[in-house]
Amino acid sequence: MNRIPHRIPLLAAAAFALAACAGHGVRKGQEAPMFAAERVTEHRDGDDLLSAGLGLGGLRSPAPPAFADPERPTPAELRRRAVWSNWRGIADLAPGGGYGELYGSVAAVPGREYAALATVPGARQPHRVLVQVPDGFDLGKRCVVVAASSGSRGVYGAIAVAGAWGLPKGCAVAYTDKGAGTDYFDLDAGLGVTADGRIAAPGAMPLAFAPDAPAGAAGRRGIAFKHAHSQDNPEADWGRHVRQAAQYALHALDRAFPQAAPFTFADTRVIAVGISNGGGAVLRAAELEGDWLDAAVAGEPNVYVEGEGGRALYDYATEAALLMPCALLRVPGLPQPPATAQMAPLWTRHCAALKAAGLVEGGDAAAQAASAHARLKASGWRDEALRAGAATVGFDMWRAVTVAYASAYGRYTAGAHPCGHGYAALDPKGAARAATAAERAAWWADASGIPPGNGIGLVERTPGDAFAGLQCLRALWQGEGEDARRVRRGVAETRAAPPRAGLPVVVIHGDDDGLIPPAFSSAPYVRRAQAAGREVRYWQVHNAQHFDAFLGLPDYGARYVPLLPYVYAALDRVEAHLERGAPLPADAIVDTVPRGAGRPLQAANLALPAR
Repeated sequence: MNRIPHRIPLLAAAAFALAACAGHGVRKGQEAPMFAAERVTEHRDGDDLLSAGLGLGGLRSPAPPAFADPERPTPAELRRRAVWSNWRGIADLAPGGGYGELYGSVAAVPGREYAALATVPGARQPHRVLVQVPDGFDLGKRCVVVAASSGSRGVYGAIAVAGAWGLPKGCAVAYTDKGAGTDYFDLDAGLGVTADGRIAAPGAMPLAFAPDAPAGAAGRRGIAFKHAHSQDNPEADWGRHVRQAAQYALHALDRAFPQAAPFTFADTRVIAVGISNGGGAVLRAAELEGDWLDAAVAGEPNVYVEGEGGRALYDYATEAALLMPCALLRVPGLPQPPATAQMAPLWTRHCAALKAAGLVEGGDAAAQAASAHARLKASGWRDEALRAGAATVGFDMWRAVTVAYASAYGRYTAGAHPCGHGYAALDPKGAARAATAAERAAWWADASGIPPGNGIGLVERTPGDAFAGLQCLRALWQGEGEDARRVRRGVAETRAAPPRAGLPVVVIHGDDDGLIPPAFSSAPYVRRAQAAGREVRYWQVHNAQHFDAFLGLPDYGARYVPLLPYVYAALDRVEAHLERGAPLPADAIVDTVPRGAGRPLQAANLALPAR
């Protein structure tokens, strides 16, 4: 049954869905897409699709593009700032890092954007879809690159991955926020985010996310966001989100080039690409039946298969949240930041808390760290991943991820988190307060999709006792009770299957990834897929960790190479295979050479596979 959110007019949504389905090659057994709140904008003359007119210099600027009125930015201002924010959150744009010179492009690409809200059947909330159609779209080539945002980012969250490769080649690029994104809702003020990024109340305009408000007395209740509070477990539908974005791309091309319509999956090449959560979404799309997809490239994918050493993100993230702060005292040569000297006292106290809880052994911090380290190594963690994972610990990402994902997997509404966590704007003492109009106005453009950040913090059931919260989150994986079973059911819904037979797939992963270790994710997936006879190739990149954006920090840039060049190279190889019948790339272990301190990145550092 198609459930249309109450804030979208029924007749408009139904009419748009019929138009969207026409001529798009939707096969029997595939759900018809549902689109609403469509917008079309043009981007030329000082604006463009790829950098919103900022160019490489503007994207490198540490100051975001300003709003003329901070409380009421225009849709154009919000878009420019979202493009700036998402480029900087994904790519290493620092001078010497090689972007725009050694690899990648920020060419000015004029064109149009088609945006809408799409809803998969059975979902309570929509996901955003957006299609960029360059003026130089090659009607003879008819190509679409479809991408899902990394992490929980908004709809521009894959622009540095898919847009940078596809738009300069004359391809349309389709994006989805895959049911996550930055459509935050202020429960105190009763305000959410509209289709064009502005702030409004439910009913005034279509909202991209309007949660069920928690029961209880009126007053301050904090912030809700779509990934955690949609009650949809969006990760279970990541593949369908990607396919709907591809379907919307065909509709957008029909509108952009009516003289060449209809565009169908039979005559339009579709390549899917994504990194991190976006890479996992691409692999889930690859398993869907039908010949709508021609190839897929997945970088550092968050993908879960049972067996072959595969582990669910929620499993190893809650394990890391508890044990890694202590274990890092045992790992030498951690990258900076976080500053080891400042973190060591905090990690020492964490070791003591683990010992008191019976989770590690030892009479002092050194012995306790050795115990925590041994437990992580026994469960499959490598020292390379632990070393790179210091950033995840230092920036408190394990807690941020596990709190939000527990809510998503259990399909909990705002205010119903099983471990008592919530989100609110915080004052300097860490107490919840009402958000300001200026803060709300910037959330859609600036946020990464999962707080803390942008003035929003995590609220614990017992203020100041984060350790108890981590124990509760881990118990949702290991323990009994209805909440634990509810969360584990949600995790089970995210299990991946091998891709469709005959579909070319290239998976790329950094060996030093400390957030999504390949031993738990891509390596088991590839083994399972290759054993099933699928056309899957695997590049394992030495000296690559999870966050290219961190390479702007000198110590990270000296130690690690970026992953994006390998994603672009894999796209080149896949395109050559589809266009000219060139062989798919071979499996490769890429022996990179870190550039060292104060040196610019060179091609020799990357050692891109020759075939």
